[in-house]
Amino acid sequence: EVQLVESGGGLVQAGGSLRLSCTASGFNFDDYAVGWFRQAPGGEREREGVSCISDRDRNTQYYADSVKGRFTISSDSVRNTVYLQMNSLNAEDTAVYYCNVHIFTTSYWGQGTQVTVSS
Repeated sequence: EVQLVESGGGLVQAGGSLRLSCTASGFNFDDYAVGWFRQAPGGEREREGVSCISDRDRNTQYYADSVKGRFTISSDSVRNTVYLQMNSLNAEDTAVYYCNVHIFTTSYWGQGTQVTVSS
């Protein structure tokens, strides 16, 4: 069974940092790209793609314009974990953060971890 478990969220002041973790199980971790998405509070907002790391050698990373230069994605194949280091956080980063992996025709999500940035 594919499982993704996020952790590391919390309350932080503007300008602060957090590191999120996404630990995967139930599939061959290195064979798939892993992405981070976030959903801001309020209404039926869509999940926004934040960052993604490529499969296999993990040498390619993608960042949304809103987080470039502040967030860094990385992975640890031994721990089957993808990290999202978030620096210089601001109120607009407040959201529930989810990791995602797409295997064949199925998209898997974790339960999410809340990040709240106080100004």
